[in-house]
Formats: sequence, C-alpha cells, structure tokens
Amino acid sequence: MGDQGENDIFDDEILDYGLASFGSYLIPSILLIFGALTLFDVIALNTLKIILLLCIILFVVLPIIYRYSYAFQRSAVFLNFINVPATANYQHPEKYGLNGARNFYITVDDVKLGAWQILPSNLENTNDASHEFFEKMLNDGQNVVIYNHGNGGCRLTAHRVETYQVLRKFFHVITYDYRSYGDSSSKPPSEQTVVEDILHVYQWVRNRTESNVFIWGHSLGTSVSTHAIQKIQTLSTSQPVGLVLEAPFNNMKEEISEFPLAKIFKFLPWFRLTIVEPMSENFRFETDKYICGVNLPIMILHAEDDKVVPYKLGVKLYRSALKCRSESQGTLLFHRFSADHKFGHKFICRAADLPDKISNFIQLALENKSDKLLQQ
Repeated sequence: MGDQGENDIFDDEILDYGLASFGSYLIPSILLIFGALTLFDVIALNTLKIILLLCIILFVVLPIIYRYSYAFQRSAVFLNFINVPATANYQHPEKYGLNGARNFYITVDDVKLGAWQILPSNLENTNDASHEFFEKMLNDGQNVVIYNHGNGGCRLTAHRVETYQVLRKFFHVITYDYRSYGDSSSKPPSEQTVVEDILHVYQWVRNRTESNVFIWGHSLGTSVSTHAIQKIQTLSTSQPVGLVLEAPFNNMKEEISEFPLAKIFKFLPWFRLTIVEPMSENFRFETDKYICGVNLPIMILHAEDDKVVPYKLGVKLYRSALKCRSESQGTLLFHRFSADHKFGHKFICRAADLPDKISNFIQLALENKSDKLLQQ
C-alpha cells in the first residue's frame, strides 16, 4: 500500500508538469519541426497532413464536443469511469488491512450505496462480525466521522484506506461510495444527487446513534460536504459538530483551469469558451458560497505541493470564508503542510502532526457545541 501511494505522488507531479508542457510548448514546437522536415523532404507530406488532422481533432473538434456534451463534462468532473480492478472485494475490508470493519449497504428508494463501517482502534480486534454488534457499537458514545471521498476510484482505493487508519484513532468511520462509484447503484451522478447521497448516509447514521458526528471531505468531496451541511442544517435532526475539508477548492470554475488534463488545452484561445464556461454553468460546486452558511467549526487542510487542487485555491476558499462568516458561526482553522513533506493531493494522512490537529479540532468542536447548548 505504501509503495503504491508514493508512486501516486510521483505520478501526480509528472502528469501535471508534462501535460502543461505538452500543451504550451511541445505541440507548437512539434508542428514547426515537422513542417521544416517536410519542407526539406525528410518526411512525406502525407505524414504532416495526418499530424495536422490529429491536432485539429484534439484541439478543435474535442473542445467543441466537450462544450455541448453534458455527459462528457460529467465524466470529466466525477471520473467515475476510473473505478477499481476486477478483483475488488468490498465484502471483506480486512483484505485491505482494515480489521474490525464491515461492509453493508444503504438503500433509499432506488439508490443503493455500498458502505463500510470501520470501528475505532480500541475495538478493531473484536471477534464479533455481526451487523447487530456493529450497529450497537455505533451508539457507544464515541465520535463518528462520515468520510466523503473525491472523484475517481472508490472506498477501497489505497490512499483512502490509509486515511481511514488515521481517522479510526478518533472515530467510528463511515465511508461509502456515491452512486456510480464502486458497487453502488450505477446511476449517473450530478452535484445535487451526490449531495442527496450524503444526506441519506447522514440520516442513516443519525437513526442509529446519538454520538457526535463529524463530516470529512476530500477534494471533490469537500464541496459536496459543504453543500450537504447547508441542507442538513434545515432538517429537524441532530446536527454535525464539525467539518474537515482536506485539499478543497473554492469553485469548479477556477478548479477546472488547474486540473492536470485541462492543461493540455489551456493555451487555446477558445479554452474558456469551450471548457471553463460550460463547466461553470453545469457543475458549479461553489464551495466559497456554501461555506458562508455553515454554522459549525471548520478545519481546512492543504498541502503546498498539491498538483490536482492547487494550494492557492484552498487559500482562496479560506479567505472567502473569513469574509463571509461570523465568529458566532464557528471557528475557522487553516493548516498548511509544507511541500518538503511531499504529501501532494492524497497523503496529508501521513503528516506526523495530523493526529494532534484532529484531536485539537475535536475538542474545539465539542466546546463549541457545549457553548451553543448553554446559550439556548
């Protein structure tokens, strides 16, 4: 697991740099080189025509298709086609190093969500694997965290499992796959339907425990988590006590311009028209607006060397929240992780001081809850 994670970091950095260079420098250079070679009869004119045709398809036809294809845009946002190997075994979390965990399903109407319940570290060596035991333990008074993952992969992806191992030191962990991910229902996702999935999971948890519930979102999961909390706050149910945003962005309009694959096209004069504008119309993910209405403590975590969601977008979100939220809504924390650690987009879970940050945030959130109760 560890080796795979380090390769992921390396791949992120190479991909980001390579794609940006490919679009901005290599393509024009290649065309000039092939043009010169054709001029001096080094290669055939037909070869140059094929190269030009491929460039037209890639940099003209595809962006036009993208602009008018909602399905194409949806796939680019959710990356739900990047799933898991055929050998994925959701039924046995222990095969991924998670002892004291169970697989189960949450079904609402015609949507089934595959989920795992991971017991806190102090319970992981239990010999009772029954669903009754797990549901009883969920209401044992220990804090609960609902983990909302980012795009691509599923709940058993290696870096997510690594994160669960840290979280279980403090919480019962509930992690699951949105619709169209993993072994959940293969229904097409949208921002609204993914938010609905979060609401279903939250209500499932609330129906089974009176414990304090935290929400943890990573990457794309930060936006839908923030959006979902706005919805939860309108419900007549016990509220979450804290929100953690790991590697967040401020809104999709700015994030799409920074996404590694988009950098192939960023040099195009029609990039904004064909790529950015349709995304900002159909997939807003306006975290910088949702966060204004979140009435509980928030902790933001971001690595300086994040190549997928740049650090600067996390800073922008933090500054937006500082401007639009009042102190009475809950404390806002921002933790920066130096690029020297090479955590990238996925591995803040490896930070030596992360457990202390989580512990301190839990204490702060519970104090905030107590203060609110005293004011009632």
